[in-house]
Amino acid sequence: MSLSLNLTDVTPLQFAVTPNPAPKADAEREEILANPGFGQYFTDHMVQIHWSERGDWHRAAVEPYGKISLDPAAAVLHYGQEIFEGLKAFRHADGSIWTFRPDQNGLRLQRSARRLALPELPVPLFLESLKQLVRADAAWVPGGGETSLYLRPFMFASESFLGVRAAKKVYYFVIASPAGAYFKGGVKPVSIWLSTEYQRAAHGGTGAAKTGGNYAASLLPQQEAYAQGCDQVLFLQDGNLEELGGMNVVLVKKDGTLVTPASDSILEGVTRDSLLQIAADRGHAIERRPVSLEEWRDGAASGEIVEAFACGTAAVVSPIGVLKAKDFSIEMPETTADSLVLSLRGELTDIQYGRIEDTRGWMYRLDAGAEGGAA
Repeated sequence: MSLSLNLTDVTPLQFAVTPNPAPKADAEREEILANPGFGQYFTDHMVQIHWSERGDWHRAAVEPYGKISLDPAAAVLHYGQEIFEGLKAFRHADGSIWTFRPDQNGLRLQRSARRLALPELPVPLFLESLKQLVRADAAWVPGGGETSLYLRPFMFASESFLGVRAAKKVYYFVIASPAGAYFKGGVKPVSIWLSTEYQRAAHGGTGAAKTGGNYAASLLPQQEAYAQGCDQVLFLQDGNLEELGGMNVVLVKKDGTLVTPASDSILEGVTRDSLLQIAADRGHAIERRPVSLEEWRDGAASGEIVEAFACGTAAVVSPIGVLKAKDFSIEMPETTADSLVLSLRGELTDIQYGRIEDTRGWMYRLDAGAEGGAA
């Protein structure tokens, strides 16, 4: 699906811009960009937009990055009514700044809002909020290698009251953090711990929404995974594969078919969908359906399943080397230069960084004016 939305779909708000009076000095910023890690440093500005039941979306602003003042009775602190998104800005070789399929993140934010009884931010306004922040902090977008500026839009109930109902006042923010290459020295297979005692989400619950409670529910089993020497934790739902603590799962069959779990408790990943589209365009069959643990275990043993990988915004793609459980493990074949997972990852990142032509209209320019858009 190409990015077809544009800012004429709705009248965008006028953003009041207040420059940060004390931005990071150039030397300090460049030192950070040389080794930013992930989620450790933040840019000089942030976007804020208010919503109220009576006033709809209003008070759009770009302002200095800083603390948020909340009443102790703010609904988000007591009832967890909040959602967020994650996407990246990429600097291309000519210096221009782009992001990848942001319309899909905007639509997913709307779906999350619907499930959490929050107002749905119009996608054109979502896109404009990203552009406003990147224009203010363009110097924070690193270049070279697989570096990027991670963008974190989020929304939460700001109304002050105690009572179980949807809030009538909401804040929407966008903050940004420079990110270094996720894998230094090449892509590395990850080890996964199978959680059998805990579940990430339930049918009819909030699993398909990008809300903090789902991630909070994964933290204790993730600690268990670390204790077992594993990088990530895999959750099950009725004996079927669900997803990792923060990534989707894909299996690859010997005949080239890609299989990924389907359930109403799984977050629909933009990265996963894009990788599957690339594979489908190459002629690979794609199966979205319930996938049992036994299918993976038996398929790996018989040689029917030859690759497994996790995918998400931060790492893009991580080959799975082993799945560990209390009484068994699934060892996957060694990842080689010919592995499908690396080929798919290479094509996707080449599109994102402008190294190859974007024939699907997935890239969206952020440093252009209001007429900016798909490549």
